[in-house]
Amino acid sequence: MKQIILLFFLVFFIFNSGFSQEKNIKKGDKEFNQFEYVNSREVYLKVVDKGYTSQDLYQHLGDSYYFTAKLQEALKWYEPLIQNYGDTVDPEYYFRYAQSLKSLKRYKEADEMMEKFYSMKPLDSRALSFGNQKNYLKNIELQSGRFDISTLSINSENSDFAPTFYKNELVFASSRPEGNKSIKKHAWNNQPFSDLYVYSQDNEKQEITSLSKKINTKYHESTAVFSKDGNTVYFTRNNYTRKKYEKDSSGTNLLKIYRSQKVDDKWQEAEELPFNNNEYAIANPALSPDGKTLYFASNMPGGKGLSDLYKVSIGENDFGTPINLGEKINTEGRETFPYMSANGDLYFSSDGHLGLGGLDIFVAMQNEEGDFKEIFNIGEPINSPLDDFTFIINSETGIGYFASNRDGGNGSDDIYKFKQNAPLIINCLQELAGTIYNKENNETIAGASVVLLDDSGTVISETFSLKDGSFNFHEISCEKTYAIRVMKNNFSPDEVIFSTSFVHAEKLNKSLYLNPITPIVIGADLNELLDLNPIYFDYDKSFIRHDSELELQKVIEFMKEHRNLKIDVRSHTDSRGRDAYNLKLSQQRNTSTLAYLIEGGVFENNLTGKGYGETQLKNGCSNGIKCSKEEHQLNRRSEFIIVEK
Repeated sequence: MKQIILLFFLVFFIFNSGFSQEKNIKKGDKEFNQFEYVNSREVYLKVVDKGYTSQDLYQHLGDSYYFTAKLQEALKWYEPLIQNYGDTVDPEYYFRYAQSLKSLKRYKEADEMMEKFYSMKPLDSRALSFGNQKNYLKNIELQSGRFDISTLSINSENSDFAPTFYKNELVFASSRPEGNKSIKKHAWNNQPFSDLYVYSQDNEKQEITSLSKKINTKYHESTAVFSKDGNTVYFTRNNYTRKKYEKDSSGTNLLKIYRSQKVDDKWQEAEELPFNNNEYAIANPALSPDGKTLYFASNMPGGKGLSDLYKVSIGENDFGTPINLGEKINTEGRETFPYMSANGDLYFSSDGHLGLGGLDIFVAMQNEEGDFKEIFNIGEPINSPLDDFTFIINSETGIGYFASNRDGGNGSDDIYKFKQNAPLIINCLQELAGTIYNKENNETIAGASVVLLDDSGTVISETFSLKDGSFNFHEISCEKTYAIRVMKNNFSPDEVIFSTSFVHAEKLNKSLYLNPITPIVIGADLNELLDLNPIYFDYDKSFIRHDSELELQKVIEFMKEHRNLKIDVRSHTDSRGRDAYNLKLSQQRNTSTLAYLIEGGVFENNLTGKGYGETQLKNGCSNGIKCSKEEHQLNRRSEFIIVEK
């Protein structure tokens, strides 16, 4: 029934396409639009065998497999669709094609399709995530290997999924024919409707029984969750109440959440929850640790994607108003099968967040305010290139269960048991160490100030080199750009910019070399004295560039060490533009430079300055002389001339 649940969240998102005039195509399209994918697929395949192809035919054939979780088969039809009709297909097919490629671990090709999807729908959150996290496979690899999994003997040849804890037993959903009175099959995937079963294990004795005749019907029941005392159960069922089978306005029977309570140790007739609706699906209930909040999935109006996750408060006699969990959790894809662990972590399945293929299992952890923080893919072996879903875990023992349609199982979906062997890595951290040397004699330098800055120039941490010249920053973040700035009296400062990798606990080592400062003399330029990179400006601009900020910080630190020193800041332009305008522009650049130095802590009385326009060019690029951009840039500069010491 897992595929059935996902299907109902796609009901309103199937693309309408022009129908062929051929009788067989019409028949196939009719069945396709009624979500009878097995029947429509058989018709389409016969048409293909006769040599007929079209964009709509490829789309519908691919979709008939995609929506029934057969991604590898879907790939066979999405591939020619993109190759032959790539310029005209809806962008969503690039996403589906990428997902299908992942089912065979063709990640490089999948990423190429996601690049195209990103170029076509740059505001789609799935595209944005890919654009911002192109190393997502490394992120997943970082979390992988933290669970040991094993198969269960309870799996049948049909679909077994949605395990849930119930006292000392395990309740799960299965489409096995046992217990289905009429062995009624769904036209969508030609499998029996699912019921809820109880798996009991006492020493070596194992028993599987139907949960209750009051709960199981001839239609689908699945994804159950029980209250702490075991006397209340919430579960998913087709819209079938008191033997009345209801449909929406288009003639489709959707899903609803029902509740049943135990009286005298017997389950009572199930009632549907009041916020259900005949026009959209509500399914997959989960309870908060305190039992006061119900989480679920729905494609109700106002959501972000094919299915979103919601929460609703549970009162003594009523329910609150459903609240969408927001864009941190929900994407334009499918977010479904929520589970809340005892420590408040929200696990769910999604194909909208970056994963290995199909549905992957993710976890979102709450902060002190109850908001969900960053989301993590929990990695292999829980996740695979196919669908992985209905994850549950005992937070104390680390033992849990999930379902998957991965290769090697007994049926279309199978339940797996796992034991968590290590916690997830919430923060990827590395260690930075290094040594400070005298550049002239290679001797180590003690007592040097070592400053760690982020890519915006903000100071993250400070320390001093030890007797052996060594320094250490024990925790820096993975995949970030940093700068190390080193300063010592009578030495010119040094700075190194570097980026960290995505390897947790990696140890980095950086060596920095300081030049002894030559005697300070009147007329010397700090650019040369401190071995600064040139302070350049953009063409026709006067703001301080980021690369120039790093150099100006060196000037600031030097001036702080030599409080009696006075310098004259001289700003220049290139020759392009009118002379009068360039003189004005250079003065603006001079003002910006002085303001930056003063703001950084340099005494205003120690500074003078003036703009010289294009009157003091460093090369022959004067008016009328053709020069390259790089040659002109040499003239857009500021100088720092010592005028008093």
